[in-house]
Formats: sequence, C-alpha cells, structure tokens
Amino acid sequence: MNVPSLSFQPVQSRSVFSLDGYFVWCGTMVRDEKGTCHLFYSRWPIETTFNGWLTHSEVAHAVADDPLGPYRHVDVALPERGPAFWDGHNTHNPTVVRGGDKYYLYYTGDFGDRHITPHDLNWTHRNHQRIGVAVADSLDGPWTRSDRPLIDATPGFHDELMCANPSVVQRPQGDWLMIYKAVAKDRPLPFGGPVVHVVATSPSPTGPFTKHAHPIFVKDGVQFPAEDPFVWHDGHQYLAIVKDMGGFFTGAGRSLALMQSSDGFDWSPADPVLVSTTQYPQADGTIRKLEALERPQLWFDNGRPAVLFCAASERLANDQLRTWDVAIPLGVT
Repeated sequence: MNVPSLSFQPVQSRSVFSLDGYFVWCGTMVRDEKGTCHLFYSRWPIETTFNGWLTHSEVAHAVADDPLGPYRHVDVALPERGPAFWDGHNTHNPTVVRGGDKYYLYYTGDFGDRHITPHDLNWTHRNHQRIGVAVADSLDGPWTRSDRPLIDATPGFHDELMCANPSVVQRPQGDWLMIYKAVAKDRPLPFGGPVVHVVATSPSPTGPFTKHAHPIFVKDGVQFPAEDPFVWHDGHQYLAIVKDMGGFFTGAGRSLALMQSSDGFDWSPADPVLVSTTQYPQADGTIRKLEALERPQLWFDNGRPAVLFCAASERLANDQLRTWDVAIPLGVT
C-alpha cells in the first residue's frame, strides 16, 4: 500500500518549547473541543544532569492556542508520589489519546534510590521501568493513576527486565493496540537484552492487555535496533515512526524510520523508510543540525498528519546539552 511522505516544513521560533532550569523531552499533544492545544511533556531539573530523565522526570502540561505554539507551562500532570508506588519517583514517555469522553495518558514510571549518575544510567531505576495509564475527564486533570502498572514485566518473556515507551491506537474494530519497548534478561545485566518491541491488545484502553509473542522492529544480528514508536492507523493500514538507533532500517545513521503493517502485528520498513536524519529546516532558511531528534509523536488535522512533535538536543561549546520539544509542520504527499 501507499505510505505518506512526511515532508518537514520550516520550523518557526514559536514552535520550539523549552524551560529555564529544566531539560525538556517527550512532547505529545491533543486539542480539545474549544481549540486549546494541550502538550504533555517530560521535564527534569538541569542539576540532575541529562541522565536525570530516569530518576527525576515528571510529566508536565503546557497549552497553546495553535498546534505550532507558542506553548506555555501550566502544571505537572503526573508528579512524584513516593517510593511506595511503582511510579513513585519518575514519570516519563507520555503519549496522550482520546477515547470516547475520556483522555488516556500513557507513560513510563519507575522508582529507586534517586542517585544521580552523570556518566551512566541509574540501572536500578532503569530496570524498574513499567508502563501505566492515567485517566481524566478533562485535559486539565485531575489524572487518576493506578497503584499497579498497566504493563508489568513477565518472567521468561521479552520484557522480563523492563518495559517502557508505550504507544497506543484504537483499532478499526474498536479494541486497542499498544506497541512498547521490551528488554529481556538474555544478555548480561544490568543492561540485559535484546531490546525489542512487543504488540499488546485489549478491549479497553485501560486493559488488561494481552501480550503477543512475536517481537517487532527487529534486525538480524542487532541487539537494539529501534525505540520510541508512535503508531497510528490511516484507514487502510498501520504505520509507525520509530527511532532507528544506527541506520539499521534507513541506512542513514541515527534517524527516524517509517514502518508499515496490514494488521498491526507483522511489520516491515515502508518505502520510503526515511522520515528524517537528526536535523530540521528553520524559517530563516538554515538547517538545524542536532545531536538527537527522537520521541516522535504526530498530531492529526482531519485525519492527516499535520505536526510532528519531537524531542531535540544539541551539544553546546562548553559540552553542556541543551534540549527542547519542537513542533515540526508537515507537508504530506
């Protein structure tokens, strides 16, 4: 089947969202009936270093009058709630979905010692990662969270070590499909592996979800080929944008790749497969070259992919990292 060519259009300054004193990441947006655009994103204090995304992240909430911004911070949607909870210290990877008259905010949560590790991951927090969903009647909250993960680790399965990065879509027949990142214990700890993706389905957006055994987005001989899926159905087929960790699908180094599936369970690279390398065009005619462009999330205008939200970063002259969320307008052919 034909696939969309997601052509990046120039990015205006109002479409770059950052906060003083914070790293910003993981933007996902939905527009309410009044036209207000609600951006849910991850943020954590700069003093915790970039690796603080594992120990000190919180899912926050910003609003705008236009999908392309400018966005302004409003509140924290999913704050820390203490080590007694599976997601008590850290919320990350938000993706927001409307279903009926409710909103579902899927996310990754974890807990641990909160030790800051500037030059490595905090493996306790990383391996405590699980997937949850918060539910609200309004995008302004309050959000109701569960005391148990929506997706937990399953002994002997692809996600025995940890699971994260959920993306969820309602299927044409009315049930729900989730794709998430899973890490097994088949390789040495603490990293484990391989890192694959799992499809899970449920009759309800709040589960329970049934995990399907066949992993997706895999590449022969590669232990960690992809992450950060965003999945949707275009009326004919399923499509997903993923971060290609090393050009294993695109041949273009670390990049964003487009995948396709007729049923949501068996996936292959689309043609064309390359969405973008780690750069985007700016309104002044220059190209913004980045260290990272990832966590893709689409916003649709009347069913058409109209804006791609991504997390972006660049390395400054003093070797410090600057991050922001960017709303990239799309030309779709």
